[in-house]
Amino acid sequence: MDISKTFRVEAAHRLPNVPAGHKCARLHGHSFGIEVHVRGPLDPRLGWVMDFADLKAAFAPLFEQLDHNYLNDIPGLDNPTSEVLARWVWANLKPRLPLLARIVVHETCTSTCTYDGPDDAL
Repeated sequence: MDISKTFRVEAAHRLPNVPAGHKCARLHGHSFGIEVHVRGPLDPRLGWVMDFADLKAAFAPLFEQLDHNYLNDIPGLDNPTSEVLARWVWANLKPRLPLLARIVVHETCTSTCTYDGPDDAL
């Protein structure tokens, strides 16, 4: 079974590797939505895969790093595309959240990136 929780992160960034004149090279911000999906068996006694409060607690240190910050200043996010952000969240969350199955980054209301972990063909 798969459950998820979405976190809203307000952050600024710029993309340093885009072609000259690209609008994303300029400093700008997003209200990122970051979905954290976990997958596991339904506990027959508790009736859940895991407590949503535990999922929130696992994400809390990442939220503190990301929210209302300049992403380019965070180690590993010097080129903070949605794809790079999704992989960064995975790498930093997986050790605390063994049931992690997917990260979905909503950069805008119409643009998303989905990352299912390092076993996928990239």
